[in-house]
Amino acid sequence: MRLLLIEDNRQLAHWLSKTLTDEGFLVEHALDGEIAEASLRDAHYDVVLLDLNLPGMSGKALLRRMRKNANDTPVLVLTATGDVGEKVICLSEGADDYVVKPFDDRELVARIKVLARRHAPARSNRIRCGTLLYDMDRRQFFIDDDALSLTPREHAVLEALILQAGRTVSKPVLAETLTDKDSPPSGDAIEIYVSRLRKKIEKSTAAIITLRGLGYLLENEEPQA
Repeated sequence: MRLLLIEDNRQLAHWLSKTLTDEGFLVEHALDGEIAEASLRDAHYDVVLLDLNLPGMSGKALLRRMRKNANDTPVLVLTATGDVGEKVICLSEGADDYVVKPFDDRELVARIKVLARRHAPARSNRIRCGTLLYDMDRRQFFIDDDALSLTPREHAVLEALILQAGRTVSKPVLAETLTDKDSPPSGDAIEIYVSRLRKKIEKSTAAIITLRGLGYLLENEEPQA
């Protein structure tokens, strides 16, 4: 599940990103409304986590633009303001839920999952790319009926690719999925993980394609009838 976290407090954003990544989410972070708006134009997200007090464009202004542009991605507002009037305004502007800081991380995770299910009731919890299958409930990859043995970092990279199967995923985005360590991986490290994954999925019809200067793409190479 892919999330966009829009939060200008770097310390809070780092904690949230790590917490949510540990829960199995793919998290991208934007520091302000302008960066977030560009990200929303370029990619699809399952849920947006939106702080209201952002520099430049406010969270409310970004929310209004999203709905005006027919972007119906579920929005969970994160704010330090518990005022009922503020909550009513946000909900009337198009927010789907509202959480007041400080909040319990378990409650936040539960609310995110509820929003995603509510807005995608027909979505399967299994994703296929040819004969490569990802069971999101079990967080396990399979080729036909055989489970793949992956390291945590290999798993994170392949998950990011299959969630965007058929679309290019850049090295910086792949690096964002590996924020569980103290230092982000280098571009060379990403290439090593991709090389290992290619060997591990070679018995499937899925393949990881390198698009030089752009990133990687997972696609099905099974011949069409």
